[in-house]
Amino acid sequence: MTKGNFSHLWPGVPLALASAVAFGASTPLSKILLASVDPQLLAGLLYLGAGVGLGVVHLARSALGIPVQEAPLRKADIPWLGAVVLFGGIIGPLLLMLGLFRTAAASGALLLNLESLATMGLAWLVFRENVDRRLLLGALAIVAGAFVLSWQGQGVELNAGAGLIAGACFAWGVDNNLTRKLSAADPMMIAMLKGLVAGAVNTGLALWWGAALPAAGILGAAAVVGFVGIGVSLVLFILGLRHLGAARTGAYFSFAPFIGALLAIVLLGEPLTVRLSVAGALMGLGLWLHLAERHQHTHQHEALDHDHSHNHDEHHQHAHDGPVTEPHSHQHRHTPLHHTHPHYPDLHHRHQH
Repeated sequence: MTKGNFSHLWPGVPLALASAVAFGASTPLSKILLASVDPQLLAGLLYLGAGVGLGVVHLARSALGIPVQEAPLRKADIPWLGAVVLFGGIIGPLLLMLGLFRTAAASGALLLNLESLATMGLAWLVFRENVDRRLLLGALAIVAGAFVLSWQGQGVELNAGAGLIAGACFAWGVDNNLTRKLSAADPMMIAMLKGLVAGAVNTGLALWWGAALPAAGILGAAAVVGFVGIGVSLVLFILGLRHLGAARTGAYFSFAPFIGALLAIVLLGEPLTVRLSVAGALMGLGLWLHLAERHQHTHQHEALDHDHSHNHDEHHQHAHDGPVTEPHSHQHRHTPLHHTHPHYPDLHHRHQH
């Protein structure tokens, strides 16, 4: 069965782009909060806001009797979740806050495009995910934008702030690829646990090393920014990973820095320079090349047993004893299938090329 020209973009691409918008907005807002909060403490407060906020949503969902249509986390997932918390919840946010403290918000936001490159490079070279020529060209455009952004007239200057942000991007690249291994499970539970554990660690360490808690209004603002920019964004990102794989979700997520840079100009009054405009244009070209990709070939699905939220589409043709609602989650078996249609390396298309 051949799908329509654009049906393969849904829902993965909108989910990844929505995640990017939510996270991108958090960068200049975090820059504002850094005027009143220690960098490591803010990293912890943002993730605590994400974890607590998602915890409230989880409790409300249970109290209202709303059924959970996602697969649960299992014992075998715990090591992966621990690594995700370490790289994505503790190391990455800390390096970002330290870098933003030393870098203009607009430049810092655009440098976050390096996260998509780290994600794609690791997905391609380490985890053997398919990356085609269009994605590589888009990646080169993003790299060129990052170099233009760092150009100081005599050469490329990567100061301490830029280096810290680059380190955060690498940590998140590792995080994104490891999170892909958990993407079949409940994304709200993953994001909630990541936020609570990572937030508690960075907040506790910051307070231990002498950071002072800010005023209640600042705490509330950090919690809101964390809930939307980290918590909601992460839930959407995990859903995007489920449909697109790590390399492509990371590529679409590269839209986030444009949102951050735009808000930095509007909210913080930072100048719209020629260098910033050229860098943004190159990074926008990279994003367009990623969006225009169309991956289609005849492929073979091997037999597979797993559990995740699904509808009864062409990849899910199993029987049930009684009536069911969709989407739903349960352990199910895929029989071998041979067909052709546009696809991404989602849960059912992780074949070799």
